[in-house]
Order: sequence, then structure tokens, then C-alpha cells
Amino acid sequence: MTYLGTVATAAATLALSAGLAFGAAHGGKPVVTGKLGDQIYLMDADMMTLYTFDKDGKGVSNCYDQCAAKWPPLVVDAQMDLPKGFSLITRKDGTLQIAYKGKPLYLWINDARPGEMTGDGVKGVWHVARP
Repeated sequence: MTYLGTVATAAATLALSAGLAFGAAHGGKPVVTGKLGDQIYLMDADMMTLYTFDKDGKGVSNCYDQCAAKWPPLVVDAQMDLPKGFSLITRKDGTLQIAYKGKPLYLWINDARPGEMTGDGVKGVWHVARP
């Protein structure tokens, strides 16, 4: 199967199995849980893979400056109610970052298309966020 076929299949699977974290950003859906093949993972509203960072503390981001340039934090503009397991943490600059089970969530600058997981395992401290 081609990459585009895989992405189309992933999108169809996601549409059938998505669990939503509702909020004001991204049309009310800042985070979705989807399935690609046999892998279940967290994605942003654009279906881009989300990651966690081993050097973060519970409810605390330790990714700033050059780190945040490569691993953009998943931030929202305003307080929102999130489903069980999701929360908002306040970053040093005052922005609100979405966390799952206390782990801040990030995107990876090198993932270009939905379904890519090229950041998994980077430097042994970055991992695909899984429910």
C-alpha cells in the first residue's frame, strides 16, 4: 500500500475510533485519540502525532527555547474543561499547555504528515503519547 493509501486508511480508522478532548481551540477538539494499524496514540486536531518528554515532571514542562523550537508544545488560548486524564499546565511564559495524565504534550517539527511518528525514541527521551 502507498503512503497516501496508508494515510487515507488511517483517516478513515480515526474517524471511526476517535475519542475527543473538547475545548475552545481547534474547533473544540484540540486532542484526538486515533488508531493507525495496530497503534493507538494521541494526535492534535490536525491528526499530527503528539509526544511526551521523559525530562518533564508531572504537570511541569522542561522543554523551552531550542527544545520548544523542535518540539512545539500543544498550547491553547484559554482555560477549558477537558475529559478525565487531560489537564492544562501553565508554562513559564504563561501559555497553557495540554497534558495527558500530567505529561505535557508536544508536536515534532520533523513530522510532515498525519500518521508520521518520526519523533518516537529521539535521544531516548521522546515518545509517542499513548492513552
